[in-house]
Amino acid sequence: MSVNVDIEIARPGDDSYVEAAWELKERIRQTEDVLKQRKGFFTDAYRRSTVYLLVTRDGADEHLMGFSAVRRDGYILFLAVSPEFRGEGVGKRLVGQVAENHDSITCHARASNQNALGFYEHLGFEVERHIQNYYEDGGDAYYLKLGGSGGLTEKLSDFMRG
Repeated sequence: MSVNVDIEIARPGDDSYVEAAWELKERIRQTEDVLKQRKGFFTDAYRRSTVYLLVTRDGADEHLMGFSAVRRDGYILFLAVSPEFRGEGVGKRLVGQVAENHDSITCHARASNQNALGFYEHLGFEVERHIQNYYEDGGDAYYLKLGGSGGLTEKLSDFMRG
């Protein structure tokens, strides 16, 4: 039996997969000390966003590979990829989904999260500014941006082909 990978989209107000997304976020938080949001904040933000999800299906077995929760303006609130699917293009596919609907994409990344910063830099994001004490725990962040000059979709398409 083959494994299928599907892209699911939860529109604002739709909380399908919210528990699976919370569980993935918490698993990452516990092992990597990132994505430290409280459940109330997370679920509220999830329900207000458009959430792109990559889901594997093998018969009745379903597994969340990763997700990206995005505001109307192209700001990524959450991007999480299950550790067992990292390096397989999941994050790139999720950002690609966002790029299809926005001229520019922005996000914050914890200044100490070298994995995230390297990932975003690899995709062509640029650091717009460094923000001290951005996170509730006092952690610093970088505000990152991709696109804005009208060439985001083309730039990402070239990257995805290359």
